[in-house]
Amino acid sequence: MAKRERVMRMSVELPLWRALAGYRVLTMVYAVARFVHAREDYDRAWIAVAYLGFLAVWTVVTLSRVSNAESCTKRFLTADLTVALTGILLTPLSDPDHGDGPTLPSIWAAGAVLAFALKGGWRWAAVASSLVAVANIIQRQTPSTDTLHNVLLVWVASIAIGYVVEVARASERTLARALEIEAATRERERLARDIHDSVLQVLAMVQRRGTALGGEAADLGRLAGEQEVALRTLVAGGLVPASRASEDVAQGAVVREVEEPDEPGTPGPQDLRALLALHAGARVTFSEPGAPVMLPAPAAKELAAAVSAALDNVRRHAGDDARAWILVEDWPDEVIVTVRDDGPGIPEGRLAQAEGEGRLGVALSIRGRLRDIGGTAELISVPGQGTEVELKVPRGKASR
Repeated sequence: MAKRERVMRMSVELPLWRALAGYRVLTMVYAVARFVHAREDYDRAWIAVAYLGFLAVWTVVTLSRVSNAESCTKRFLTADLTVALTGILLTPLSDPDHGDGPTLPSIWAAGAVLAFALKGGWRWAAVASSLVAVANIIQRQTPSTDTLHNVLLVWVASIAIGYVVEVARASERTLARALEIEAATRERERLARDIHDSVLQVLAMVQRRGTALGGEAADLGRLAGEQEVALRTLVAGGLVPASRASEDVAQGAVVREVEEPDEPGTPGPQDLRALLALHAGARVTFSEPGAPVMLPAPAAKELAAAVSAALDNVRRHAGDDARAWILVEDWPDEVIVTVRDDGPGIPEGRLAQAEGEGRLGVALSIRGRLRDIGGTAELISVPGQGTEVELKVPRGKASR
């Protein structure tokens, strides 16, 4: 079955654009209603009728223009601000005796300024609001205190909104980058686990056997050892570079997540005992409950793989003669699997040293697998008294 790609868009701007579209419609209706209520006070009402008629049509026709940043172009913003400034300057011609009253576009003019803020940030907002302020002062001729207060309010509010939009865009880019890094890291850890469980172990075995046999086999073992070191370095490598997806904020930050469907025929819940019983043998004792230990198939497979990695560590570090015990405990809220051996134990600081050398068996094959299914892995080792690995998987998290 082919992979399916899901695209998730994250944008704090989209609600702001929708709010702006609603604001423009409501303020246009308010401007028309205010004129209808006071139409008898206008000396040249036909000027107001012509302008408000055009304003109503302009507002409805350009609703799609203020739906997002991409469609709100610079040309449209310039035309929209021109409509607002024209209405402000036409106010004295239609009502010369009411210089202290509202302008023809009234508070609709603030919507044109807010569009600049959403599109270009606080700098664009500062330019647009300054032009509106100049137009209001020219229209008033002798501006009152209320006029200055209103002008200052629009100027401060638009700049503040523009600044918030710029911060939101930067946060979206950061979030998209963080999600990409997280997805890449998890995928690299998954590949590292698979490589550790197969390729690296084979290369390590070839190196040991080749050294023991000598001759041409020793050269083959040396080459296998060099490839093992190179592969471990690659597995523990750095992060992926930023993609174009995390930098595209015209419609909000974009994160692409690739989903791989389960293998065909994979059942739902699976009995963990059946997966772990395969490890039982002459030197591995398997203790299980009498009833099935059911877990979702992905969680059961990851838990069984972690147990297999723990047993591999027993064989590699405790020797072929070491014994191991697997104990499965089925509790109502969690499943606990304990792997214990009678080997020499792990010296203090050895795990940190191994991880620094790129040997990620415990970090990825055990702890990484448990972390991916919502569980935990605890390793207890006393020199000379063996090692115990306790794997816990909460049922609620494993189901998710």
